Amino acid sequence: MVTPLLRGAEIDACVHRITLARAEPNYAHRTPVTPEIERRRDEAEHHRRSVFERLVALHPDAVTATGHQHTEELIENGVELILNARLADVGARRTVTSQAFVRVGRVDDRFTYAPLMIKNHEVTEAASTRRLLEGSLERLVPSDVIVREGLGLRSTATVRRDVLLLDGATRILQAFAAADPSTRGALVDRNARLWWLDLASPTYSRSNLSAYDVFYRERVDALNALDDWFDLGGAFPTSPYWHRECLTCEFSEHCQGELEAIDDVSLTRFTSIDQQFALRDHGVHTRNQLARLDPVRAMSARAKSVVPGPLVAVEDRLGRSFGRLDELIYRARSHVRDSALRILDPSLMGCPTADVEVDVDMESYDDATYLWGASVTLRTPVDGVLEGYTTFVEWGELTREAEARNFAAFWTWLTNLRQICATQGRSFAAYCFWAQAEDGAMNRAVATTVDGGPTVQDLNEFRQLSPPAWIDLHDLAKVQIQTEGPLGLKQLAASAGFRWRDVNPSGEASMLWYEVATRGDDAEAATSRQRILDYNEDDCRATKSLREWLNGPAKSLAHRDDPL
Repeated sequence: MVTPLLRGAEIDACVHRITLARAEPNYAHRTPVTPEIERRRDEAEHHRRSVFERLVALHPDAVTATGHQHTEELIENGVELILNARLADVGARRTVTSQAFVRVGRVDDRFTYAPLMIKNHEVTEAASTRRLLEGSLERLVPSDVIVREGLGLRSTATVRRDVLLLDGATRILQAFAAADPSTRGALVDRNARLWWLDLASPTYSRSNLSAYDVFYRERVDALNALDDWFDLGGAFPTSPYWHRECLTCEFSEHCQGELEAIDDVSLTRFTSIDQQFALRDHGVHTRNQLARLDPVRAMSARAKSVVPGPLVAVEDRLGRSFGRLDELIYRARSHVRDSALRILDPSLMGCPTADVEVDVDMESYDDATYLWGASVTLRTPVDGVLEGYTTFVEWGELTREAEARNFAAFWTWLTNLRQICATQGRSFAAYCFWAQAEDGAMNRAVATTVDGGPTVQDLNEFRQLSPPAWIDLHDLAKVQIQTEGPLGLKQLAASAGFRWRDVNPSGEASMLWYEVATRGDDAEAATSRQRILDYNEDDCRATKSLREWLNGPAKSLAHRDDPL
């Protein structure tokens, strides 16, 4: 049996996932896709359609391909812009779909093309020593660019995958003798900005054409092995291992069961495949085995040379081969103990308290914040201040002005509360989890001027008060608490014994609720609005629960350096 060709999007996918997708339902079944993932896909498709329509309007001579054969014909005819381009290099067992092939030149009697991909995320970041070439949708010519100094490609798995997609399209174009000799490709980001890249550049060592070739060979070998499995039977050609892609993989439940059954070391969050191989090579196959290594020795190994020999400890060997081995040991220990662990001495743990405490959480949609929620706790009675949950919410059109007005109302309430405390000689503190999110929302809101709204100076003065009045629980928790992996509010509050009322509490899920909540004034919209308010209140209550846990029960946790 010959299995389907390797798709462009699979080039850096889990090899086991690739084979499982072709073996079902014979071998494995998919887990239904979550609404959150569906929403993400819908947003990406909407963005692609939007940019695609702009390209059609800007380039009336562009032709939309209807399939592989049609794409080949359009290349033969030298069409300047081929939309929805699709090619299959059957001999090499790979296929690609590109949002566009851009004609960039001619070699002898053959026209040459560069691939263009449209992505719904940021692809650039500030980088003082790098630069990027920005083109435009209006003039799709890689030589007509603006040099953007101080910018580079983001070093994320998502952007690496984007470049690998361009690599795959280029390799297939090369098979048809139609590739740009300069191996250029274009990425269009979520802001519809176009960036031209040199796909052979050593600058992109983890995603350039050379890197692509390694990924490609490994996956084609797996497809060949899968063909043999279909024909001859025997052991399945690939095996599972945990990695970040598992979080959204449709086969996660299938693989999780297999891995949990053997306590596979890859389940230690967040190990790379290279680290997993290194651990197994040194006899560390399970989380329990990893947890029993000495983290202190592993840490010290990074600072000293290791002389080869049979008596050298595993920690010495592994500690030199990759960084943060001690952190992996601690995560494994948290799992084995089935509990979070202490990092500090109990006397150094805790969270600042105040007479009036306010736990704050916000909800956003499409880079705009529509809800600020706050839960007030009184440790000392204060005249004019009541305990409880308060919200400031905008259910109408979420313009920048509406966002700024809503935040201004919240800020006025918070400022008045602080002033009441100051007048009566009572201390005040506000708490959030992951202040980068709230601070970013605040900064964005004050960038739009509204009557009575705060200024950047007001925000900075609040953030710089001493003693601190704006406290990030994440910053406190990360130096006090060790978990087996994630250090988010959901995980930490659960360790503190807190439970959300909603069966599916997440920021991404709340975006789906918001879409329903703002469609009208019917019963379904009202239910979604209340669901959002309840979820936001629970987030505020969760930060309070985490604070109280850090000031009490968490001090009784086992220390992460305590031997098992």
